[in-house]
Amino acid sequence: MPIAQRSVEKLIGLVDGNMQRAGGQKISLPILTPTGLWKKTGRLEGDISEFYMVRDRSGKQFLMSPTHEEAVTAMVATTAPISYRQLPLRLYQIGPKFRDELKSRFGLMRAKEFLMKDMYTFDVSEETARDTYSRVSAAYDRLFKQLEVPFVKVNAATGMMGGSLSHEYHYVSPVGEDTLMQCSACGFAGNAEVLDSATTECPNCRSSQLSQVRGVEVAHTFLLGEKYSKPLGATYLNTSGKPQSLVMGCYGIGITRVLASALEVLSTDQELRWPKLLAPYDVCLIGPKQGSKEQQPAEAVENELLQHLGQICGAQELLHDDRKELTIGKRLLDAKRLGHPLTIVVGARAVQQEAPKLELHVSGGEKLELDISEALKLVAEHSRQKKSLLAGRVREVEESRISQSIGHQL
Repeated sequence: MPIAQRSVEKLIGLVDGNMQRAGGQKISLPILTPTGLWKKTGRLEGDISEFYMVRDRSGKQFLMSPTHEEAVTAMVATTAPISYRQLPLRLYQIGPKFRDELKSRFGLMRAKEFLMKDMYTFDVSEETARDTYSRVSAAYDRLFKQLEVPFVKVNAATGMMGGSLSHEYHYVSPVGEDTLMQCSACGFAGNAEVLDSATTECPNCRSSQLSQVRGVEVAHTFLLGEKYSKPLGATYLNTSGKPQSLVMGCYGIGITRVLASALEVLSTDQELRWPKLLAPYDVCLIGPKQGSKEQQPAEAVENELLQHLGQICGAQELLHDDRKELTIGKRLLDAKRLGHPLTIVVGARAVQQEAPKLELHVSGGEKLELDISEALKLVAEHSRQKKSLLAGRVREVEESRISQSIGHQL
């Protein structure tokens, strides 16, 4: 749907910004991966029940990639000899993934096809790979703080991905499929897979306030080591000019899952509620009904507002509901269902002789009656808050320069 697509594009923009500040370079990898690569890494010998497989006309088998470790490692392996001076490499993409989920449910939250950001990093050693892990994890932390949806970061098992270090990012929700152990005293959280779920003692502060909650996994980070680079021959030339296996990491964010899960956490039965930076539009403007006695003078106010609002929040963030054959009430109901942060109604009170007022509905149920200048100030404040969330782009200019110098060109 166009409304949700706008939010997806906004989230992609946020992810792009944070990944590039972490030294990431955007690429595009093929959806179809030869199964031969997965045989080399041993992953085809595990549980492949969730994989979609196809054959071409000559009988060669391919995976519709659920993840791209093999594909990106094979690409790096076939690149001209890489010098240690060119490392680390931090390559990422945003695109569709495919998994034959046994229990696909909750729409975009768990689907057989989904949109994902996956980054793959290549370093000269375990030490520098851990530094990369810290930098990319910091970018993840920053992104999830920008979204303003409460999240927990937990220690996690590496599973079939392999490696020596792993963390998951979760939104706590009753519909979550993962069991987390969370301490109300110190904030520690861990996946029950790596903790004793029978204990109530926090391993961090030793309090007895550890309890189980349900979580939706929205991102995952792995330090992979040489699990993929060694069998696929991805090497670099060290200071002595000799080939040495690259040390890898991989980092995923479920784009469509973040969006669906954030809405699940924030919304109510009555209305959608979006993260401030992901709302499809900042403002919805509703004018008078066609044929109403106040139509002509109210439209003059409406046109004035259109001009001012476009200057304050940008025309691209303003939705003008001009379906004037519908009543204001019907359009307002639609606006609430779509969860616009601010909805301004130009009705009969906007053209009264004494103290004309606009109706301003704030996401969350608050209704205000304001004059034009007050309403515009509130819109300006909303825009200022959005810019404040993005202000990291300004404050972190120096960090951006440092990280870009670390993420060298392939």
